[in-house]
Amino acid sequence: MVLWNWAVDTYGRAGVAQAALALQDEHGQNVPLLLWAAFARTADPQALETAAALARTWETTAILPLRRVRRTLKAPRPPTRDATREALRAQVKAAELAAERCLLEALGTIDPGLAPLVPLDEALAAAGHAWDPGLDPNQLATLARALA
Repeated sequence: MVLWNWAVDTYGRAGVAQAALALQDEHGQNVPLLLWAAFARTADPQALETAAALARTWETTAILPLRRVRRTLKAPRPPTRDATREALRAQVKAAELAAERCLLEALGTIDPGLAPLVPLDEALAAAGHAWDPGLDPNQLATLARALA
């Protein structure tokens, strides 16, 4: 619960949501994983491997299917009334957020052991690399600045 509350507060700070969504939409990154990394401040390879595997499974199982439906429902779908479509879209958005919360709560159980805390940019780079080894760490700079 501590991680979830921190993530909600942090995501609401100026620039964080925009930077996180840009990483998600433009570079395929997993926002809950990045938020967990910023919170945990670890570069422990085992913890990062566990976290990335968990995030991949949950993203494939729940988050991406819900996101696809939510985005599809953004445009009018005649003959369905807009109000009806928007109400359903809001429910799907709530379910997507609940799925992200489940992932963050699961990530919060990962113990990096005795690994020392690392600087924010190093933790983000390690998580970004665990998710996508081809990611240019410079792509994380805007998020790191917003989180600092």
